[in-house]
Amino acid sequence: MDTVTIYHGRGKGKGFMRIAELSRISGVPVPTIKYYLRENLLPPGELTSPNQASYDETHLHRLRLIRALVDLAQVPVAGVKDVLEGLDSPTMPLHDKIGRAHRAITPQRQLPSTSEAHDAATTQVQELLASRGWSVEPDAPALNTLIETIAALRTLHQDHLVDFLDSYAAAVESFTEIEVAAVTTRASSDEIAESVIVGTILGETLISSLRLLAQESISAKRWTKRAGN
Repeated sequence: MDTVTIYHGRGKGKGFMRIAELSRISGVPVPTIKYYLRENLLPPGELTSPNQASYDETHLHRLRLIRALVDLAQVPVAGVKDVLEGLDSPTMPLHDKIGRAHRAITPQRQLPSTSEAHDAATTQVQELLASRGWSVEPDAPALNTLIETIAALRTLHQDHLVDFLDSYAAAVESFTEIEVAAVTTRASSDEIAESVIVGTILGETLISSLRLLAQESISAKRWTKRAGN
């Protein structure tokens, strides 16, 4: 097994790595790391000579966060920079940091639908927010995505799915309360914000996977049994 050489820097009590080792541990190529450094996504390392710098666990952690944003959430570099600037801001309120991240990682979608379906979807979503007492900014990307999705369902004559919107919202609100309660146990507002961002990215995949598994199981119980009769 390969060993990782960790150097100990000048009485600080912190281990640090050369860029090649940072690349090997993270799995990110050296040219990509240098690109992130140039774009100020990754903080500069500590200079150990005019042409060399050292990196520590904070760089490794930040690098993994960048890759999660780029690879999993498909956030462009400009959006990643916006998210990280919010996380690094010492004055930005926690709610604003999370909001900035949500806007960066939520894709804007425009799905095919009729104008009548879009108007009906807009009204339905507005009524949903009011009935549940949800506080949402009017420019929230997820708000537009929800309206576009409902409008597309109506256009495709899948209104029976739209009829369950409030039940969907209640279920989502329930597990989101659990998520928020979990992240608030983190030590600092920076850790909370980062945990929400990572949870949003990976949580989408987690929830989608569970939903597909549940659908497969319910389908097997309902229709396989019927086919066998």
